[in-house]
Amino acid sequence: MEKKDTILIVDDAMINREMLKDIFTGTYTILEASNGEEATEILDQYRDEIALVFLDLVMPKKNGLEVMQHMSLNGMLKTIPVIMITGMATVESDVKAYELGAADIIYKPFEPAVVIRRAKNIIELFKHRISIEKELEVRTQELIESKKMLEQNNEFIINALSSVVEFRSLESGEHIQRVKKYTRILLNHWRALYGENQFSDEQIDLIVNASALHDIGKIAIPDNILLKPGKLTQEEYEEMKKHTIYGCQMLEKFKQAENDFYKYCYNICRHHHERYDGRGYPDGLVGEEIPICAQIVSIVDVYDAMTSKRVYKNSYSHDETLEKINNGECGVFSPRILECLDHAKDDFMAEILENNCEG
Repeated sequence: MEKKDTILIVDDAMINREMLKDIFTGTYTILEASNGEEATEILDQYRDEIALVFLDLVMPKKNGLEVMQHMSLNGMLKTIPVIMITGMATVESDVKAYELGAADIIYKPFEPAVVIRRAKNIIELFKHRISIEKELEVRTQELIESKKMLEQNNEFIINALSSVVEFRSLESGEHIQRVKKYTRILLNHWRALYGENQFSDEQIDLIVNASALHDIGKIAIPDNILLKPGKLTQEEYEEMKKHTIYGCQMLEKFKQAENDFYKYCYNICRHHHERYDGRGYPDGLVGEEIPICAQIVSIVDVYDAMTSKRVYKNSYSHDETLEKINNGECGVFSPRILECLDHAKDDFMAEILENNCEG
């Protein structure tokens, strides 16, 4: 804790300064000022050492209220208590002093024993409050760091779990990372375009992490269907579609709380194959019944699948993919989602170029 062993006495009457100095000399170092301007200069220089200010209300150059305004503007009143001393008190001046942050008001002539007790109580109170605030700051920082570490660990687990799906599907594992990047890009464009449906930075982070689990239910799909090189039969296709249900069942088992992250995971996992015209699955949702987070991950998933080379197909170009998506060849998407994609297309193309360079 900062060492505060100084009392500043501010009064244009020398006799008042001498009386207060006699009371506290031997216990505290004493600084004196005969007017408001001297007081502000001393406060600026010794603010970390001053434990208490006795401040006269009526003084030349700057009065006591003006000195307090200076202290308030410079954040001093949070750590330096002020006892206003006055012989010309009015209700208006008292109220103003307390509004500015005075800890107490003492009226002249003052009784030394009363001054000592009030000063001691106020100094101890401020020391205790400052100690608590500093402890709270330390605890808050520890909580922030702990939360950050937990988020990093959660993201690692999410990425590891989602990569299991790609490993089983004989994919490289890069699809998940690209989906997360495209999801973040599209969410930022969505927020810029549609103010009434903005997402906070924290919500965007949650949705981006949740997007990694969109296909987690494929873990439950049998190998003979998941790894089949040719076209699936109708029966096999119906089983493959159930990955949206299986994924939600898995999430339900691991759910610890009904929080935003769980909600985003569930909605994305279950509804990323829904389509705006109601011809998607598993629930056949129509239009805005489909959660926005699922709509965004849905179009991102389609875009990446088409622009990526797989063992069973070649990739489409960026322009070809956008044309097919806009023509409805990949299912029907919301007009606003398509508009958002159009605004984000250059950022998507930059991601493709960056991935190709890294490859």
